[in-house]
Amino acid sequence: MTSATPDLGLLLDVDGPVASPVTRTIAIPSIAADLVSLANAGVPIVFNTGRSDGFLRAEVVEPLVQGGLAEHAQVFGVCEKGGSWFRITSAGVGEITIDESLSPVVELATAVEDLVASRFADSVFLDRTKRTMVSVEQRTDVDSDDYLAMQSDFDRAVLDLCRTLDLGAVWRTESHPASDGSISYRLDPSIISTDIESFRAGKALGAERALALVAETGTVPTRWRTVGDSRVDYAMAGWLHDEGYDVAHIDVRPADGVPETAYPVLTVDGVTNDAAGAVFLRRWAVTVVEGGEADGPH
Repeated sequence: MTSATPDLGLLLDVDGPVASPVTRTIAIPSIAADLVSLANAGVPIVFNTGRSDGFLRAEVVEPLVQGGLAEHAQVFGVCEKGGSWFRITSAGVGEITIDESLSPVVELATAVEDLVASRFADSVFLDRTKRTMVSVEQRTDVDSDDYLAMQSDFDRAVLDLCRTLDLGAVWRTESHPASDGSISYRLDPSIISTDIESFRAGKALGAERALALVAETGTVPTRWRTVGDSRVDYAMAGWLHDEGYDVAHIDVRPADGVPETAYPVLTVDGVTNDAAGAVFLRRWAVTVVEGGEADGPH
């Protein structure tokens, strides 16, 4: 390790870049090893995810602890797109802070639960570990193509619930305000789930929470790399760029389309999702330890 603290921070989505979208676990061993190596070398790492603290504890934190995460490491979890956050130490998950103002009204949560049970239970399940959003996820015994074929039907059924309850919601390019013109919720579909979340939640809010956590415990790097597998993950890099940081975004599933941005977007040829995430983590781990450039060739 070099004597100077690396001027690099990592802001990582979990599903896709870190956890396999198939197994929903860290399936590539080098990912956990390189995360530990980077964190122990002084690189702040924040998982900015829609996942719950329970998921992170079981599928991400445990491998890091078992891999030798040092006490001084600056590693954090920002879950449910800014809804909850905590520090990750060599002892595991620290004290959890929850923004209860982002939680959905009980009527909507109950209606979605009933919808899943009555019409979609053969394809999805309700993620009951969530604290500030309602998430419905593809069952692992359901083929991905079959799930994606029915996902829009589910999303539109949720939009119908929102209209019945007079709750303004947006989905993809559609906006359906409440009778008073307000928008309270966003339906955010991914390749394995749909999150019904507060309109205020999102990867940009998660990035804001992330840097506040880093600032509380040490120096905030001027250079950041954000990693994600969907278009909504670009909001992390967008927020950092707007705040004046040197940022590049790594898209591990660019088939969705790479938008024009004011910052660099990096990809890797031939692999996607966690395999692509592993490539960049390995590159950063090697270069940080050797004191070279953080990104290397790209």
